[in-house]
Amino acid sequence: MKLPLHWRMLIALVAAVVAGVLFGDSEAFLQACGMVGALFLNALKMLIVPLILAALMNGLIGGAEQGGLGKLGALTFGFYVGTGLLAILTGLAWANLLTPGIVNGLPAAPLLGLSGDANAIVAQVQEKGTQDLWDVILRLIPTNPIGAAATGDMLGLVTFGLLFGWALSQLPGNLRDTQAAFWKGVYEAMVRIAALVMRAAPIGVFAIVTGTVAKTGIAALQPLAVFMLAVVAGLLTHAFVILPLVLKLVARVPAYGLHRAMTPALLTAFSTSSSNATLPLTMDCIENKAKVPRRVSGFVLPIGANVNTDGSALYECVAAIFIAQAYGLHLSFGAQFTVVALALITAIGVAGIPSASLVAITVILSAIGLPLEGVGLILAVDRVLDMCRTALNVLGDASATVVVARLSGEDGVLDQPALKSTG
Repeated sequence: MKLPLHWRMLIALVAAVVAGVLFGDSEAFLQACGMVGALFLNALKMLIVPLILAALMNGLIGGAEQGGLGKLGALTFGFYVGTGLLAILTGLAWANLLTPGIVNGLPAAPLLGLSGDANAIVAQVQEKGTQDLWDVILRLIPTNPIGAAATGDMLGLVTFGLLFGWALSQLPGNLRDTQAAFWKGVYEAMVRIAALVMRAAPIGVFAIVTGTVAKTGIAALQPLAVFMLAVVAGLLTHAFVILPLVLKLVARVPAYGLHRAMTPALLTAFSTSSSNATLPLTMDCIENKAKVPRRVSGFVLPIGANVNTDGSALYECVAAIFIAQAYGLHLSFGAQFTVVALALITAIGVAGIPSASLVAITVILSAIGLPLEGVGLILAVDRVLDMCRTALNVLGDASATVVVARLSGEDGVLDQPALKSTG
């Protein structure tokens, strides 16, 4: 029987700690680990441009094929974007409050074994233009989309991708169908390449963590533990403060009723780390226990399983801020705006691929000029956090379904009388 990825990752992590302690004095061994780790990070970088573009095109053209938004669609996407933004801002607040990248008042880069030159990294961030919000706004429109792709200017590339995808969605039926088939093929091919790269993730984690342990010992565990705490605190805040407030103020229903109805689906999401795998149970809970009509759940939940990733967006934001703090960088408002915007877009754009958050983090770090060497360390603790954020993603889908049903005037949702229809 094939060993699941999370067990292989755990074995790689333990083996890396042992190897780092036993062979930390071997220069040749550490050089080999450095080369393998660099190859793994290069493979992640390779995915960024084609995957993001294909995901955007595939999603926008697919939306047109389903008949556009309409009232139900507008409510659904409005909820997903709004709560996604709230999740990211929650993560940003916890990352700035707990400062996981700072240990005893000093940047944690030495403890984490990050080798980048902080001064050079600051200069690179400044070259990206993230120190000024106006520069960020100017970068939204690239003068050369191909150049933006080549230089990793993801803000401009995403803007172009959104515009191009929208234009393709407006084409006549036969032309749109041709483009839809092409971009779906590209997207599916990139998903397979991403899956292949992630099969090598245990090897990449072993190489990166071994080098870190050899340089710093187990001191790296302290900032990583605080990073995990920041992520979990953000997820819990969103699950038990933000979403309940939205349910109470917008849908006028108590959150405890939804939590009780969704318990089987949430436990399944936590154990499988897959919103798509949990979808049948999510639909069963939301229809039979929360009493949401199928006409609403059948539209909102499948979309949410692929685009509503509050937990992932929050995680990506905290990870980016953590790595910036570790290098001693105090990101300006413009830089943090870039992180927030890209976390929101990439959480939607790469939601359907394996370890989507890992790819999205590489996009964000590249956009603001930070090195990717910290990604391997984050990957070492990713599995447990993936379980937590998937459960939040499913809870967010369920909350969206209840809110949309209530605003559409449905009666009996969570045993509450119907709201006056907004239409």
